[in-house]
Amino acid sequence: MKTLKLRIKDKHAKIKNCRKDHLHKESSKLVKRHALIVVGNLKASKLVKTKMAKSVLYSGFSAFRAMLRYKCENTGVLFEEINESYTTQTGLGIREWQCECGITHHRDTNSAKVILALGHERLAVEIPVL
Repeated sequence: MKTLKLRIKDKHAKIKNCRKDHLHKESSKLVKRHALIVVGNLKASKLVKTKMAKSVLYSGFSAFRAMLRYKCENTGVLFEEINESYTTQTGLGIREWQCECGITHHRDTNSAKVILALGHERLAVEIPVL
Protein backbone atom coordinates (compact mmCIF):
# COMPACT_ATOMS: atom_id res chain seq x y z
CA MET A 1 0.00 0.00 0.00
CA LYS A 2 2.88 2.33 0.76
CA THR A 3 4.29 1.97 -2.74
CA LEU A 4 0.94 2.95 -4.28
CA LYS A 5 0.91 6.17 -2.23
CA LEU A 6 4.47 6.94 -3.31
CA ARG A 7 3.62 6.35 -6.98
CA ILE A 8 0.63 8.66 -6.71
CA LYS A 9 2.77 11.30 -4.99
CA ASP A 10 5.38 10.97 -7.75
CA LYS A 11 2.70 11.40 -10.45
CA HIS A 12 1.40 14.57 -8.78
CA ALA A 13 4.94 15.93 -8.52
CA LYS A 14 5.53 15.22 -12.21
CA ILE A 15 2.30 16.99 -13.19
CA LYS A 16 3.25 19.99 -11.03
CA ASN A 17 6.70 20.17 -12.63
CA CYS A 18 5.25 19.87 -16.15
CA ARG A 19 2.79 22.68 -15.44
CA LYS A 20 5.53 24.92 -14.01
CA ASP A 21 7.80 24.18 -16.99
CA HIS A 22 4.99 25.06 -19.42
CA LEU A 23 4.29 28.35 -17.61
CA HIS A 24 7.98 29.28 -17.73
CA LYS A 25 8.24 28.50 -21.44
CA GLU A 26 5.09 30.42 -22.39
CA SER A 27 5.94 33.45 -20.24
CA SER A 28 9.44 33.54 -21.74
CA LYS A 29 8.00 33.44 -25.28
CA LEU A 30 5.68 36.36 -24.52
CA VAL A 31 8.44 38.47 -22.96
CA LYS A 32 10.79 37.82 -25.91
CA ARG A 33 8.14 38.75 -28.50
CA HIS A 34 6.62 41.88 -26.97
CA ALA A 35 7.78 45.27 -25.69
CA LEU A 36 4.63 45.75 -23.57
CA ILE A 37 2.59 43.15 -21.70
CA VAL A 38 -0.74 44.18 -20.19
CA VAL A 39 -2.67 41.84 -17.91
CA GLY A 40 -5.82 42.17 -15.84
CA ASN A 41 -5.62 42.12 -12.07
CA LEU A 42 -7.81 39.04 -11.93
CA LYS A 43 -7.67 37.50 -8.48
CA ALA A 44 -7.68 33.72 -8.58
CA SER A 45 -9.01 33.70 -5.02
CA LYS A 46 -12.24 35.32 -6.26
CA LEU A 47 -12.65 32.80 -9.08
CA VAL A 48 -12.11 29.89 -6.69
CA LYS A 49 -15.58 30.61 -5.33
CA THR A 50 -17.15 30.13 -8.77
CA LYS A 51 -17.78 27.19 -11.08
CA MET A 52 -14.36 27.87 -12.62
CA ALA A 53 -12.51 27.03 -9.39
CA LYS A 54 -10.88 23.81 -10.53
CA SER A 55 -9.69 25.16 -13.89
CA VAL A 56 -8.39 28.39 -12.33
CA LEU A 57 -6.37 26.55 -9.71
CA TYR A 58 -5.14 24.01 -12.26
CA SER A 59 -3.95 26.64 -14.73
CA GLY A 60 -1.70 28.47 -12.27
CA PHE A 61 -2.81 31.91 -13.44
CA SER A 62 -1.31 33.75 -10.46
CA ALA A 63 2.04 32.00 -10.92
CA PHE A 64 1.96 32.85 -14.65
CA ARG A 65 1.33 36.54 -13.93
CA ALA A 66 4.18 36.58 -11.37
CA MET A 67 6.53 34.96 -13.92
CA LEU A 68 5.56 37.54 -16.52
CA ARG A 69 6.16 40.39 -14.07
CA TYR A 70 9.65 39.37 -12.97
CA LYS A 71 10.75 38.37 -16.48
CA CYS A 72 9.59 41.74 -17.81
CA GLU A 73 11.48 43.55 -15.04
CA ASN A 74 14.65 41.56 -15.78
CA THR A 75 14.54 42.20 -19.54
CA GLY A 76 13.25 45.78 -19.62
CA VAL A 77 9.86 44.88 -21.10
CA LEU A 78 7.04 47.12 -19.86
CA PHE A 79 4.51 45.32 -17.67
CA GLU A 80 1.15 46.85 -16.78
CA GLU A 81 -1.54 45.39 -14.55
CA ILE A 82 -5.00 46.83 -15.20
CA ASN A 83 -8.10 46.76 -13.00
CA GLU A 84 -10.55 44.43 -14.76
CA SER A 85 -13.64 45.95 -13.19
CA TYR A 86 -16.14 47.12 -15.80
CA THR A 87 -14.05 45.97 -18.77
CA THR A 88 -17.10 44.14 -20.03
CA GLN A 89 -20.64 45.41 -19.81
CA THR A 90 -22.46 42.31 -21.00
CA GLY A 91 -23.91 39.80 -18.56
CA LEU A 92 -21.91 36.75 -17.64
CA GLY A 93 -24.42 34.54 -19.45
CA ILE A 94 -23.99 36.43 -22.74
CA ARG A 95 -20.77 35.21 -24.36
CA GLU A 96 -21.33 36.56 -27.89
CA TRP A 97 -23.52 39.27 -29.37
CA GLN A 98 -23.99 41.00 -32.68
CA CYS A 99 -24.11 44.78 -32.89
CA GLU A 100 -26.26 46.78 -35.29
CA CYS A 101 -23.40 47.08 -37.80
CA GLY A 102 -23.35 43.29 -38.19
CA ILE A 103 -20.08 42.56 -36.38
CA THR A 104 -20.13 39.68 -33.90
CA HIS A 105 -18.36 40.31 -30.60
CA HIS A 106 -17.11 37.85 -27.98
CA ARG A 107 -17.30 39.04 -24.36
CA ASP A 108 -13.83 37.84 -23.31
CA THR A 109 -12.10 39.10 -26.48
CA ASN A 110 -13.77 42.47 -26.10
CA SER A 111 -12.71 42.65 -22.45
CA ALA A 112 -9.10 41.85 -23.41
CA LYS A 113 -9.16 44.68 -25.98
CA VAL A 114 -10.43 47.10 -23.32
CA ILE A 115 -7.67 46.00 -20.91
CA LEU A 116 -5.04 46.53 -23.63
CA ALA A 117 -6.45 49.98 -24.47
CA LEU A 118 -6.34 50.93 -20.77
CA GLY A 119 -2.72 49.74 -20.63
CA HIS A 120 -1.85 51.92 -23.62
CA GLU A 121 -3.63 54.90 -22.01
CA ARG A 122 -1.71 54.43 -18.77
CA LEU A 123 1.54 54.09 -20.70
CA ALA A 124 0.86 57.29 -22.66
CA VAL A 125 0.28 59.21 -19.42
CA GLU A 126 3.38 57.81 -17.67
CA ILE A 127 5.88 58.29 -20.52
CA PRO A 128 5.93 61.80 -21.98
CA VAL A 129 6.50 62.06 -25.72
CA LEU A 130 9.66 64.02 -26.55
